[in-house]
Amino acid sequence: MKILDRYILKAHAGTFFFAFVTILFVLMLSFLTKFLDRLLGKGLDIGIVIEMVMLQSAWMVGFAVPMAVLVSTVMSFGALTNSSELTVMRSGGISIYRLVAPVLVASLCLSLLVERFNNVLMPEANYRANVLLSDISRMKPGFGIDQNSFSDVIKGYSIMARKVDNKTGELFDVVLYDRERPDVSMVITAARGRIEFSSDYRSLILTLDDGEIHQLSLPGMEKYRKVLFARNRYVFEAAGYVFERSDANGRRRGGRELSATDLLAVGQELLSKADMSERSVDCGLNDLKGAVDLIRKNRGHESKALPVASPDRAVESADASLNEVATLIADIEKQRTEYRKYMVEYHKKYSLAFACVVFALVGAPLGVMARRGGFGVGAALSLLFFVMYWALMIGGEKIADRGLLSPAVSVWMPNVILSVTGLFMLFRLTRSVNASSR
Repeated sequence: MKILDRYILKAHAGTFFFAFVTILFVLMLSFLTKFLDRLLGKGLDIGIVIEMVMLQSAWMVGFAVPMAVLVSTVMSFGALTNSSELTVMRSGGISIYRLVAPVLVASLCLSLLVERFNNVLMPEANYRANVLLSDISRMKPGFGIDQNSFSDVIKGYSIMARKVDNKTGELFDVVLYDRERPDVSMVITAARGRIEFSSDYRSLILTLDDGEIHQLSLPGMEKYRKVLFARNRYVFEAAGYVFERSDANGRRRGGRELSATDLLAVGQELLSKADMSERSVDCGLNDLKGAVDLIRKNRGHESKALPVASPDRAVESADASLNEVATLIADIEKQRTEYRKYMVEYHKKYSLAFACVVFALVGAPLGVMARRGGFGVGAALSLLFFVMYWALMIGGEKIADRGLLSPAVSVWMPNVILSVTGLFMLFRLTRSVNASSR
């Protein structure tokens, strides 16, 4: 490695580690602000709390590394330009491309490390974090109740609260669906509520205030009853709400908990199922066509060709074929949607890793352009481009989920757009230098 390369990389190294630690600290602080009050004061061992925080920090590392590359590249090239070192280097006949080359090589090596992290460490950390969160929710049922979403922390019921006070454990605007009684549809609403253990920890007590009970008999729905109450208390068995470690291999993994190889295998399986369903649809359509042809053939002269019941059987066969085809088409759409989601996660593992190279390519000309602004301008430009990248990534995911573009095109689109932008800025910067030197 030449002296120039070492000098440029040394100028980036300190800024990169400072930016990485700062970004990781901000992300960690945001997580702690949101979840720490739900973890502490719940009777959990401090080791479990630390483990949860450490496991959750995995996705933060994958997020912080590319952004730290962008910040360090912008700040380092800005500092070199502001101190006239970059001007002296270019006056000596060194092109801007030569100065950027060692940074791109280093960012490529970093991308390979991030790709390994995304494929090996992050899926396992995400999986274990979700398992641990499920174990904590089983121990502390109030922990598993999120605002404006139904949860099954009470066996046989679905409960939702519009607002949850994590400090006091109080619930507001509670809705409770009873799923245990097949002969009655019962919905319970209350202005306030609280869920807690009994003194002996054998029962789970749900106390509701200022509510209503709506009951509707099934399946005829001929009886309806409405009951108002000032306070009502429900007692459930607390079995299963003790903190126990779940079997690490006993839970099905989600898309973010799988490696790229596993995601690809699941995607191929979904495609195979979709192809089988499509072949079944073709057979169902042939059966439907045969049933319709039979109905048309025997219309008006049933008694001459077939018994009277034959047209009725043909209609029933057509209805059955139509229902089967509709079910198969719904299955195909579901399988295709799931396939696209898995493929989005597959390409993100590589796309986010390669973002290190993209941000190095964009950050170099940005740093030269922001030479007079100092740290504030450099940080602002870095944040602007990172927000732009993340908005394009989220938009690409939504487009891919709807099937408007392939997952590969949608996920890699932000990298392509920012790479073209970085190359264009480098080209304009080189032309402006050449023009000024004439």
